[in-house]
Amino acid sequence: MTSHRRTNRTIPNIAGSIASHPRHSSQYRISHVVRTVLVSILLAALTFVGTAAAAVWVDINSTIEQRSFTLPVQADDADKDNEPQLVDVNAGKPVNVLLLGQDTREGDGNAAVGGSDDSTANIHNADTTIVAQIAADRSYINLVSIPRDSMVDVPSCSTANGTIPAQYYVQFNSIFANAYSYGGDLASAAGCTVNAVNALTGLDIQEVVVVDFQGLSSMIDALGGVNICIPFDTQDTYTGLDLKRGMQHLDGTQATQYARMRHGTGTDGSDVMRTTRQQYLIKALLNEALSKNLFTNSPQLYQLARAALESLNISDGLADAATLAGLAMSLKNLDSSRLYAQTVPVVADPYNPTARVVWSDAADAVWEKLRLNQPLTAQSDDAQSADGTADDSSGTASDTPSDTSANADSSQQTTQDDTGTEQTQQAAPDPNTGLVTSVDPYTLQEVLTDPATGGVVDPETGSITDPLTGQYIGMADQYIMYTFCRVS
Repeated sequence: MTSHRRTNRTIPNIAGSIASHPRHSSQYRISHVVRTVLVSILLAALTFVGTAAAAVWVDINSTIEQRSFTLPVQADDADKDNEPQLVDVNAGKPVNVLLLGQDTREGDGNAAVGGSDDSTANIHNADTTIVAQIAADRSYINLVSIPRDSMVDVPSCSTANGTIPAQYYVQFNSIFANAYSYGGDLASAAGCTVNAVNALTGLDIQEVVVVDFQGLSSMIDALGGVNICIPFDTQDTYTGLDLKRGMQHLDGTQATQYARMRHGTGTDGSDVMRTTRQQYLIKALLNEALSKNLFTNSPQLYQLARAALESLNISDGLADAATLAGLAMSLKNLDSSRLYAQTVPVVADPYNPTARVVWSDAADAVWEKLRLNQPLTAQSDDAQSADGTADDSSGTASDTPSDTSANADSSQQTTQDDTGTEQTQQAAPDPNTGLVTSVDPYTLQEVLTDPATGGVVDPETGSITDPLTGQYIGMADQYIMYTFCRVS
């Protein structure tokens, strides 16, 4: 598969300058470990809101600084200022973060969740990769999952033990594993992965966060667990999950296994489908955090802050209490319905169609939205302001928004104006489910469509699939909450 890197165009980056090719900051400082990430960094930031206790502040900063090291400088960075750039959350700029969920069995906690034997003793895989973009005005967050089974071409990268040459047609999650093996440390693994993502997407990601099983589980337990609507009875012998349909309260281990599950009831064994469930869990966790009065409950606030920061590997642009506090203050009024998530569009790999995927032609339209700092919704580009913020007067997207798709015909209606000219309009979504109902003209069957993605929604599970490729792209969480748990 060829790289999705854009050429002969200017690409915005969070440092505020313009580059003709993807860049990333030359140094990162990493502090300790976890797994499904955006929620962790959001919760870590949110926990600072409402507290100014000096003792807490000093202790948190001490926690961040306990374990740190520097990622190797990449070749493209050699001619740049090597000083790391801190994120100025008040500068009105978008923040791009690469979120990596590490599958490692090191430590009793990771082994307890993931299982451990001789074959897993030394593994360091990145089984979850999410590009997160926080809007310049902090009014929305974009999440785009990259399936681990994507086949890609990646550039050379620097590690602690030298340079890994460019690689062609490799499985995406092998980038992290190979760099860890070659460089011998987490910094090398994270550095090579962010270097590859920048080249593939045309983005300029400056920050990276890494999490593992134990860290995610600890974060969720510190939050008091999470309420999540399960659309059907779910059993999985691999993880031991046994969940009944309806609203369930999951502890840290259960929620982590729900994010990991690939072989249980209602799954197809693919990583692509699993990415959509991880997005669904992230949104549930954010809702859980926002629903609790954490900002006036100092003991719980402090406990959650410590759990988050002791569990995260954070690059140096974010690994500072002041930076996190500033980000938290800017996100405290975030509407969770504006957490926009989807999986990058893929098709079956022609060389291995049953086990691998490649990015489809539609993938670049998703990355273009992020390059232009726009929300992953069906809103027109004209409705976006120059700094990438959305104009609410242009309409809203469903609770599982995505890039505008050319596949939304089934949810459109053609009308005539007073002059007889035909006009195509988007059908109004149901206020309870957020979906558009139409009738397939060939089968005469009712079709549920997500108006943001143009994807088809399975009425039994709430899964959203691309109508052309059949690949999973998201979960219709508003529909699931209303249909299966009667929450509106």
